[in-house]
Amino acid sequence: MNEKGIIYPVKAKGDPHIGPDAIMAIINSDLKYLTEISNARKLSFSEMDLYSLFSVPDGQGRGVTVAGPFLGAPHAVMGLEKLVVSGAERIWVLGWCGSLQPHIHTGHIIVPASAVSEEGTSPHYPIPGRAIESDGELNEALENELTGQGLSFSKGAVWTTDAVYRETPAKVKAYQEKGLLAVEMEISALMTVAIYRSVSLAGLLVVSDELYDLRWKRGFSSRELKRASRKACEVLLNIAGSCV
Repeated sequence: MNEKGIIYPVKAKGDPHIGPDAIMAIINSDLKYLTEISNARKLSFSEMDLYSLFSVPDGQGRGVTVAGPFLGAPHAVMGLEKLVVSGAERIWVLGWCGSLQPHIHTGHIIVPASAVSEEGTSPHYPIPGRAIESDGELNEALENELTGQGLSFSKGAVWTTDAVYRETPAKVKAYQEKGLLAVEMEISALMTVAIYRSVSLAGLLVVSDELYDLRWKRGFSSRELKRASRKACEVLLNIAGSCV
């Protein structure tokens, strides 16, 4: 049964109407870089205590909106719901992830084509018979842009979890053996809600740490992560608004 919730997303009085393309920057440093290089203007809106919203000037981002940061599936989905009700039709996500595969290291870029959900938000959005996956056309556009810029990347499935401190050796090994590329905290819920709300969604994940050998190798302060994250920001800003 697809019932409307008693509490539902609304575009409040005074909220801006946004264009069809929005970039969701999960990580604050990526949000800061995106807004700096695009000269984006901060917007006032009814949920501004939860995350920030920026408008990229026409000519630099073709009216693109940038939103963030977000932490975990519930928070990210609240932002996505608000973007959709405010006019967004194509959502471009940028986040970080932990590698599950030995050939994928810190600073590598991943195009998440599908996701395995271990978060608690997506089950509340029924998509009967549909796989949890991103939009094929937007993925193709991302792949073409990455290739055109000479950036290496991997495409495949990822694991989404709410419990960052319960990424156990057994789970890492099991998902590794199934070929999943990485683990993170938002993308399966965002994919599910995008399907439920009939909008297109795709994105990029940059590897920030490594778990594949069942030890935690942190790369959060590495030059490789900073460099790749900035490249990913530039890719999304270049492509958002061009897929019509």
